[in-house]
Amino acid sequence: MSTHRPSKHSTQHSGMPGRPWLAAAGIGAALMYLFDPGAGRRRRALLRDQWLHARRLLRAAGRVTAHDLAGRSAGVIAHASRWMRHDTPSDAALADRIRSRLGRIVSHPHSIRVSVHDGAVTVSGPVLAAEARSLLASIRGQAGVKSLDSRLEIHAEAGNVSGLQGGVTRVGRRFELLQENWSPTARLLTGTAGLALVAAASRRHGPAGLVLGLLGGALLLRAGSNRGLQSLFGFGGEEQEIEVHKSVRIQAPLRRVFDFWTNIRNFPSFMSRVRDVRELDDSRSYWRVAGPAGMAVEWTAEVTKVVPDQLIEWHCDDGAAVKHWGRVRFEPDAAGGTRIQVELHYSPPGGMVGHWVAGLFGVDPKSALDADLMRMKALLETGNPPHDAARPLPGPDRGAAGTASSGHNPQAGPDS
Repeated sequence: MSTHRPSKHSTQHSGMPGRPWLAAAGIGAALMYLFDPGAGRRRRALLRDQWLHARRLLRAAGRVTAHDLAGRSAGVIAHASRWMRHDTPSDAALADRIRSRLGRIVSHPHSIRVSVHDGAVTVSGPVLAAEARSLLASIRGQAGVKSLDSRLEIHAEAGNVSGLQGGVTRVGRRFELLQENWSPTARLLTGTAGLALVAAASRRHGPAGLVLGLLGGALLLRAGSNRGLQSLFGFGGEEQEIEVHKSVRIQAPLRRVFDFWTNIRNFPSFMSRVRDVRELDDSRSYWRVAGPAGMAVEWTAEVTKVVPDQLIEWHCDDGAAVKHWGRVRFEPDAAGGTRIQVELHYSPPGGMVGHWVAGLFGVDPKSALDADLMRMKALLETGNPPHDAARPLPGPDRGAAGTASSGHNPQAGPDS
């Protein structure tokens, strides 16, 4: 009795029909998102703006990288040329090269004196004990040094030594990829390596392909963002704070705009995602807004500073899902209107990657702030409530756009 066992080729082929359906479902979901009758136009405009912004950034990054790569290539060629010719630097050139390294090694480079005579180096001056060994090793490693005479004054602590006051602790010369910020050339080379690993992973199956893909993707993210992986993904206790600055001019008197902003009942009339906002006491208020995928996000905001007709500052409580703080400045303009400057700082869940994903769908605080300020501008200038606001103006404020807000309750907080 014979048993038919499917070949590896037939097994793989039998799984193929599901892939076109998956791709079609993804394309259909994207089309529904972009061509939604209510919000599709705004989403397409946002996507176009993001593409144009990314293209400008790529062009600027290309120019900077080309300049950096050219400079580093010239340096490598010059160094190799000197090594092949066995050139011996002059005493003045050798002293300059040694001095150029001091700032990376010691915290008080101006206190170190260097003299060179016929390749013999003499170094003197006060130095901290923790930096002395690295300093001497760096000088000995410099090409052209024949001998080293150390006359350093080594001190365990700065104490009352005038030459050791102040200064910044140095970490010494570190490998490029171990530094916080990478040079454009390092980012280019690392990104190329990451792209090669991702391409190799696409041709392999199983654990090996998965590992190659993850490693390549991590290198691409690190090189493209120039940020550590901890801040990118928001783990390891390191939060990446995003800073947003926006300004808008409103053709309305300053007092009217300030009074409108300081009454929390007005916020749902120009913010689209606010579901509930209420006062808790003179300085605190409760906020509930619609987050990504319609999930509710809640926090308590506390006003920390108010300067009438000039400034409002606030911060959220420690238990907020999206930690944030900010300030709003109000300035009159020459035409009798008001200029509002909003400064918002927030730490998104998932780090920078979470911020980018939210930005693609227009649900990040920056995108919401743009739209909310435009709705507020239209409401105050025309008196017509926006059709896409969370709810209309309450009671007597309707139609007057907050001209007669009762009392100052500055529980301000942007739609995060």
